[in-house]
Amino acid sequence: MVEPRQPVPFEEWIDPSGRGRFLHGTKAELTLGELIEAGRASNYGDRANAAFVYLTGTLDAATWAAELAIGDGRGRIYVVEPTGPVEDDPNLTNQKFSGNPTRSFRARDPLRVVGELTEWMGHSPEQLAAMRTSLARLAAQGIKAIE
Repeated sequence: MVEPRQPVPFEEWIDPSGRGRFLHGTKAELTLGELIEAGRASNYGDRANAAFVYLTGTLDAATWAAELAIGDGRGRIYVVEPTGPVEDDPNLTNQKFSGNPTRSFRARDPLRVVGELTEWMGHSPEQLAAMRTSLARLAAQGIKAIE
């Protein structure tokens, strides 16, 4: 059985030039320089147009995003740089955790893809099943993400 992993600071996963201080997990196939923009279909839930784009400073949070995103493709984790201000993601900040230990953020301005992590370890099948069960329970209760 795979042991649960602690969030890994993004500093350990950025390229040596220092470009891109955040990560974005998805199943979308993107190219270097491409912009990830708000207003497109969300990777989650009912796929409504997202008012924000989401990014994180930990590999663990990016891994969850890549694994749980809707779609048939493989999960991908991109190194991104914000083109404008970012704010704490209220879905996780002080809602589920005190402070922002997952270093989860959101932005209205686009994120620019500056790299891709190609070697990362996903969660165990048991961890994924437990998370999906938890998310399904929340959805059944009518609990949705905060926009």
